[in-house]
Amino acid sequence: MSETTALPNKITVISAGISTTSLEEVAGLIVDPPPEGLTVAVSNVQAVMMTRSDKEYAAAHAASSIATSDGVPLVWALRKLGQPDQSRVEGFQITSRAIELGLAKNRRHFFYGASQETLDLLQEKLKQRYPEIEIAGAYSPPFGPVTDDTVADVVTRVTESGADILWIGLGLPKQDVLMARVHPKLPGVSIGAIGAVFDWFAGNVSKAPEWMQKAGLEWLYRLSKEPRRLWRRYIYNNPAYLILLGKQLLLAKFKKTKVGT
Repeated sequence: MSETTALPNKITVISAGISTTSLEEVAGLIVDPPPEGLTVAVSNVQAVMMTRSDKEYAAAHAASSIATSDGVPLVWALRKLGQPDQSRVEGFQITSRAIELGLAKNRRHFFYGASQETLDLLQEKLKQRYPEIEIAGAYSPPFGPVTDDTVADVVTRVTESGADILWIGLGLPKQDVLMARVHPKLPGVSIGAIGAVFDWFAGNVSKAPEWMQKAGLEWLYRLSKEPRRLWRRYIYNNPAYLILLGKQLLLAKFKKTKVGT
């Protein structure tokens, strides 16, 4: 791919830059990244709100080559902010499509994160679904913060495996912080921070029905499955997001009206 390859533009949603892009564009760039490599942050309401409270995460998110509109509320925001054709670009679809496109080009995948049991199931299911997939490696890291040793270990494992694409499934904010730190040390490698996608592929967690996804109610489905873990996140984040987005849209409308007078 040419060094002049243009990355998708980002539009600020509250405090986070979200890319105006499509599933095909993102998957295509993952399979054929620029020479320096590529980083993809799969972004939802939680990600946007976290950029307001976690400086390290905010910097990592801002540094991503692409930050996709994984959550429907982000799609709504981009449409209101001048991108009427924006569609959802979510992690499971990104990973699936990149794997499909990569088959013909012999792209090699490394999966980093989750438990060993989940990684074993993930690899088994992926090989059933994509018999020709090339899995260069998989590693379940110990629990803990992102340290210099963590970064060095990831770089060594991915480099020695010969992987072209590194998928990180550690959850927010750790996966994006790790992605930002290893990216400069892995030129030519595409990195996707995809969170719960590992569990979806492994079959540990079911996805919400399509009608709930389209209605922006996937959060409610996930909350019903894991109420004790997720209730604080959704009870605070969702109303706060709507309030802050409303303020942003009103301000944008006011500025547009003032310019037009």
